[in-house]
Amino acid sequence: MPAHIAIIMDGNGRWAKEKGEDRLFGHLHGVESVRDIVEGCAELGIRYLTLYAFSTENWERPQYEVTGLMELLVDTIRKEVPTLNKNNIRLHMIGDMEMLPDAARNELNHALAETSANTGLNLIMALSYSSRWEIIDAIKKIAQEVKDGTLQPADINQETMQLKLSTAAFPDPELMIRTSGEYRMSNFLLYQLAYSELYFTQTRWPDFRKENLYEAILDFQSRERRFGKTGEQVTETGDNP
Repeated sequence: MPAHIAIIMDGNGRWAKEKGEDRLFGHLHGVESVRDIVEGCAELGIRYLTLYAFSTENWERPQYEVTGLMELLVDTIRKEVPTLNKNNIRLHMIGDMEMLPDAARNELNHALAETSANTGLNLIMALSYSSRWEIIDAIKKIAQEVKDGTLQPADINQETMQLKLSTAAFPDPELMIRTSGEYRMSNFLLYQLAYSELYFTQTRWPDFRKENLYEAILDFQSRERRFGKTGEQVTETGDNP
């Protein structure tokens, strides 16, 4: 089993358009998929699930859609906290929280605090997030430490960078799923996905359910993860799960 699964939840708007509905109709039904996949991951014993819910670029969408998404976010978080606690799921957030409206930020902070003692699945929501923003922010932190004299340039390594990322407390994803038939990363966890297995499906996010998740995991389990080694080296050392 992958310990950490990351998902780009794509296709809400197109799903709604295909049904002759408004884009927000698709986002509303996408929440049902979130519930189902979170439940599925918890049942399978997955330790970390990161969902790309809203990018920094999404702020450029039509105002009515952004406003509707923020209202949906607030309402969903408020309703789901009791369920998260019941299922021992801890909520985390990565992204620029300062860009969120006060109501969304307050509700999110409340949910983070309310679920902080849970020890099961770690549900990581990427909100107002972009990987380029995250990497630049990490570089600024490193540069400040060098300026302050607490870090020498020669001592900067991969661990230094990883500890400055917003995902410092989590392992890198082993499996990344993108729904709706697009084949790009869309500024999502670019540093962390260096050795992740990528899985793309034509299924729109509102139609994505546990069965689709199982298919992605089975595909993951059929792959040989070499991390730069040859297949023979992996076989000899037994590094491939």
